[in-house]
Amino acid sequence: QLVESGGGMVQAGGSLRLSCSASGFTFDNCGIAWFRQAPGKEREGVSCLSSRDGTTMYADSVKGRFTMSTDNAKTTVYLQMNSLTPEDTGVYYCAVDTQYFLRAWDLCPRLPGVYGRMDFRGNGTLITVSS
Repeated sequence: QLVESGGGMVQAGGSLRLSCSASGFTFDNCGIAWFRQAPGKEREGVSCLSSRDGTTMYADSVKGRFTMSTDNAKTTVYLQMNSLTPEDTGVYYCAVDTQYFLRAWDLCPRLPGVYGRMDFRGNGTLITVSS
């Protein structure tokens, strides 16, 4: 089970840190991704992380502003979001693949279509950025 937290309302230019906590497993040797879905839009991929080596990849829209990481125990994944804009508004989901797409370079190009095939998916947390 995955549980996201840390969502909320923030003004443009502000920051938030999302957490994705695992229950019943650890993020050991996994491919982990953050997705988001804005109102009235399709889900899009935001970032990926390989838990084995910490490699990350980001969508162009968030590159340089968002940072994905794990804690040392590999039970929580974070998404640090800086310089937020109203275009970042949406529900943010984390998802984990433990079988096939374990590397960021292999997982990220498959976003967002691979979302439904990933082994664990959270229920999402809402981010609202006001102008």
